[in-house]
Amino acid sequence: MQEILIITSYYPPESGAASNRIHHLAEGLSKKDFKVSVITPLPNYPTGRIFKKYRGTFKKTSVENGIKVHRLWLYASNSKNKVLRLFAMISYSLSLVCFFITNKVPNTVIVQSPPLLVAFTSMLFLKRKKRNLILNVSDLWPIAGLELGAFKKNFSYGLLEKIERINYKRADVILGQSEEILAHVTSIFPGKETVLYRNYPDFKPPSLSDTGDRSNKIKIVYAGLLGIAQGIHKLCENLVYDNIEFHIYGGGAEQLKIEEFIEANPNLPIIYHGSVSRDELHSALMRYDVTIIPLLNRIYGSVPSKIFEYARLGLPMLYFGGGEGEGIIESCELGWIAESSNYQDLNKVIASINHQDFSFERRLQIQNRALSDFDFNAQLNLLADRIKIEA
Repeated sequence: MQEILIITSYYPPESGAASNRIHHLAEGLSKKDFKVSVITPLPNYPTGRIFKKYRGTFKKTSVENGIKVHRLWLYASNSKNKVLRLFAMISYSLSLVCFFITNKVPNTVIVQSPPLLVAFTSMLFLKRKKRNLILNVSDLWPIAGLELGAFKKNFSYGLLEKIERINYKRADVILGQSEEILAHVTSIFPGKETVLYRNYPDFKPPSLSDTGDRSNKIKIVYAGLLGIAQGIHKLCENLVYDNIEFHIYGGGAEQLKIEEFIEANPNLPIIYHGSVSRDELHSALMRYDVTIIPLLNRIYGSVPSKIFEYARLGLPMLYFGGGEGEGIIESCELGWIAESSNYQDLNKVIASINHQDFSFERRLQIQNRALSDFDFNAQLNLLADRIKIEA
């Protein structure tokens, strides 16, 4: 049985797209007769504090659904202070090096990027040990950080670009979750082997039913991270509420601002439901008419995994983020597109939506499209075959 090690900064019981993505990959490969192990930090996201169950230890190893999971110590922090965040990444990188020195590492290793520094540590150390390295690039850093306003073009940014290029150079194969990511990689290293590996979900699709129970107002829902990049607070400020209700699920940096806005504007039909488990969320989402997928600014290389997850639920989508995601929504007929960062256009699109647009037939059409076009197992089979060839 071929062994594979996955190195990631996020893994359950942490929530979010990054955690779910790697979890599905690990369990999927395990079902394909690979012996899978995972290295990840002690759980701390998104609170920035190590979860209570895992405190007081430098390492915890467990077997979860046949996968050996090594949880390593780090200095946990979600501070906006760049020095503290850098120290958190360095601490995890040091824990990785200690693990590499004291443990046998399989010949095939999948490394998640970003964070760049964690990926760099893994690529630098393991390449010297002649391991087959597969770099899984889910977002383009530092470009995404520049577009989000987290970085400026200075010496530090130039250093991050060099680290990014070293990571690409040392990888034997690069997985990218978007065509834009692969185009970026091949623009730097034209001969690099790349594979498009989308963030398709792996869960049993719900059976849809025609309840016919719809209120006069359109119920729009957002579920996910309440971070700066998503811009949910600004969305609350700019939506026109004449014919809609806005429901919010999740947690993150903007949670307090959103709660304060709702409290200061009790006349607006905005309901914050807090954070719930993924299974609870899937059940809850079936009660809404439309889900909105926003990005405060268009991020090159980013394709929100929510597109594929919500399509499997048969939920019509309003996409407000620009980039490659627009093409997927449009070509697969999954919903509506509003011009990125243009709130006037967003409200115009919302005003054009009617109840027939999210009928039972429409939802079924979306779900069937997801089952045919966003097949996790078909994609995984191709990746598994590629890994066996590279071994």
